[in-house]
Formats: sequence, structure tokens, C-alpha cells
Amino acid sequence: MGGERMAVAGTIEAPASYTLLVESLDSLDEVIHQKVRLGIMSALMARGEADFRFLKETLGVTDGNLSIHLSKLEEAGYAVSTKEFVRKKPHTTYAPTDAGRAAFHAYLSALERIVHTAGQSE
Repeated sequence: MGGERMAVAGTIEAPASYTLLVESLDSLDEVIHQKVRLGIMSALMARGEADFRFLKETLGVTDGNLSIHLSKLEEAGYAVSTKEFVRKKPHTTYAPTDAGRAAFHAYLSALERIVHTAGQSE
């Protein structure tokens, strides 16, 4: 039966690889998964910290859009901001928290499982 397994008369049991794929997809962190937030977290993980201007220019988003996504990461406890004045102008820097680093690594692990599982053939 082409890789399908019979579980109970008339029902089909999903292959283990399918179950792993679904579990991996379900484990993707929705906070990080959004494109802009994934870009923010990737930049913060690569650099250790980044200021608002760098993130805005790197990601090509508006001030308002970036602010909303940074707020969501801060609310989730994944990023922390430091505000100061430089030459009388506000300057905000962001860095990943320990929870943010752990969530990012878990997100990457889930992606790796998805890629690995999807690449397998039965």
C-alpha cells in the first residue's frame, strides 16, 4: 500500500515521518516565525545587539512597523531595549535575552527537523 500502514480495519495510520513533520511544524514559535520578527532576531543573534536605525535599514521596514514587531519581541521576553541620549537625540539599542536566545535556537532546531523530515522518502 505505497507506504501507508493499516492501523485498524478501515483506518490508515500516518507514517512516523509525517507525525514528526506535523509535530515540528506545531513547535514553530509563532512570535519568531513572522518574517520581520525572524529578521530582527536573526540580526540580534548575529550581532549581539543592534540599534533601531540599523534594524530599520537592514529590514527595510517603516518606523511604525519595526516598533510594533520589537514590542512583540519585548512582550514575549525575547528582546530587551536600552534607551539613552546620544548628542541630545534618543538612541535605542536592542539585544536578545537568554529566553530569546533559547527560543531562537529551538526555532532553528524545529526548522532543521522539518527540512530533514521533508527530505526523507519512504
